[in-house]
Amino acid sequence: QVQLVESGGGLVQPGGSLRVSCVASGSIFGIYGMGWYRQAPGKQRELVADISSAGSKNYADSVKGRFTISRDNAKNTVYLQMNSLKPEDTAVYSCYADLLIVGNQLRNYWGQGTQVTVSS
Repeated sequence: QVQLVESGGGLVQPGGSLRVSCVASGSIFGIYGMGWYRQAPGKQRELVADISSAGSKNYADSVKGRFTISRDNAKNTVYLQMNSLKPEDTAVYSCYADLLIVGNQLRNYWGQGTQVTVSS
């Protein structure tokens, strides 16, 4: 069974740092784009950052210069390093990945989400 599992969320003070990870597992034959979305209470889900299989990165304006997305293809993992965190970064962070699975199918998968809370 193919799945994405996130880890690393939690509570952090303003100005602090946190790294969230997302591991893809199962019968995977290739990984294309990967990325992170977030959704705060009462707000629409927004793209935080994404990274292509070639390593090209894209960031939301609100996190540029503070967040860094990276991936380790050998470990089927995408990371989001979050620095200089602000209360407005509080949200559920969910990863996604475009995976090549059995039957040469390209499918989009999502993790279950991990809560990040920035508060003093």
